[in-house]
Amino acid sequence: MIPRPFAYHAPDTLKGIIALLSLHGDQAKLLAGGHSLLPMMKLRFAGPEHLIDLRLVQELRGIVLAGDEIRIGAMTTEHEVVASSLLAEHVPLLVETARQIADPQVRYRGTIGGDISHGDPGNDHPAVMLALNASFVLAGPSGERIVAAADFLLGTYATAMEQDEVMTQIRIPRPSAGSGACYAKLKRKTGDYATAAAAVVVRLQHNLCAEISIALTNLAPAAMRATAAEAHLLGKSVDEAAIVQAGKLASEACDPAADLRGDEAYKRAMAGQMVQRALRTALKRSYG
Repeated sequence: MIPRPFAYHAPDTLKGIIALLSLHGDQAKLLAGGHSLLPMMKLRFAGPEHLIDLRLVQELRGIVLAGDEIRIGAMTTEHEVVASSLLAEHVPLLVETARQIADPQVRYRGTIGGDISHGDPGNDHPAVMLALNASFVLAGPSGERIVAAADFLLGTYATAMEQDEVMTQIRIPRPSAGSGACYAKLKRKTGDYATAAAAVVVRLQHNLCAEISIALTNLAPAAMRATAAEAHLLGKSVDEAAIVQAGKLASEACDPAADLRGDEAYKRAMAGQMVQRALRTALKRSYG
């Protein structure tokens, strides 16, 4: 099939984007990498009258260190994330995650902001953003506002971004010295969505768990924190029994939807396995 007719816009400033969103209302859609929106338009599941292409707006790109915060432009591609020496040094979890997204052709076009703002529970970055305590800068007619990742992800294809807003930047606190992280992803083949995946960030102090965050991909209507598993580990020695129990608690907390990748019971079981795998690797990395 081919899309319904639409008007194409390619503004080169952020003000131009916001003006078009304000003018055309819910008849407009933003185009980042296009890997999600364009197939939906071809199948006529989406039929915007106006398509606003973000690729010419240079202020939406780039990766910088600002104090103790990493700032990433929403239109930064997955390839640029993978290639970033700054991220490799300060937030290697993001590099590891981006390497597992689709294939090189997709990563050259797909953007980190598009992955997050689409609200697909199968996308990889949302859970990682939860684990990293990230926040997102949203710009609209009334100016900018900053929304924490935990408040941004509302459900399947549902986020806190208003119709007349655009995500401009991702902000990530620089992880504490001595922390280790891992994104463990189970998928059927290269390029596929996760059957189950877990993002873990952990820091030990005097052999006890001083900081821990565990977030899950494709195991609920939106990316979620495994808070019971985190509480079980915090302040304790993280031995093998504690790791297994954390996986069990994460498995019990998730709410997966059955699909071609597996039924609910299988996905819950794999959630526990991915949490265990990510924890073991993150702990090794925290030891240096």
